Amino acid sequence: MTTLNVNGQTLATDASLETPLLWVLRDHLGMTGTKFGCGKALCGACTVHVDGSATRSCVTLLGAVAGKDIRTIEGLSKDRSHPVQRAWIELDVPQCGYCQSGQIMAATALLQQNPTPTDAEIDSAMSGNICRCGTYPRIRAAIHRAAELIKTSGAA
Repeated sequence: MTTLNVNGQTLATDASLETPLLWVLRDHLGMTGTKFGCGKALCGACTVHVDGSATRSCVTLLGAVAGKDIRTIEGLSKDRSHPVQRAWIELDVPQCGYCQSGQIMAATALLQQNPTPTDAEIDSAMSGNICRCGTYPRIRAAIHRAAELIKTSGAA
């Protein structure tokens, strides 16, 4: 058994240490908000936070994250009240929505490191997250909006 700290909870799994974190989250722990996209860390759909850093869970093995703090989209808030989630909703960012949990997790990591990013900094930080629907202008606008919400509320 491997013990994990996921979204502030201590959880155990009997998955092999060679299992990608994505499949542990989805298949063993029932957290399906993190999506499978490419399986090669190229698209960003599977982005979660490991010790606060945006991490591609499709190529991160269970053995590498034991004892680390893991946060999934489910761990941002129970009611979509996190500033990044609120901004995404306010600006109607998703089109199909498939990539959006990874986009939100990448944006949250960016704002934790840089609370007032420029357009160029947003583009750079988000460049590894692919949106097949092309919602990039709305994603950028939502990140700026989330930064405003964080600044006024003090929540991150």
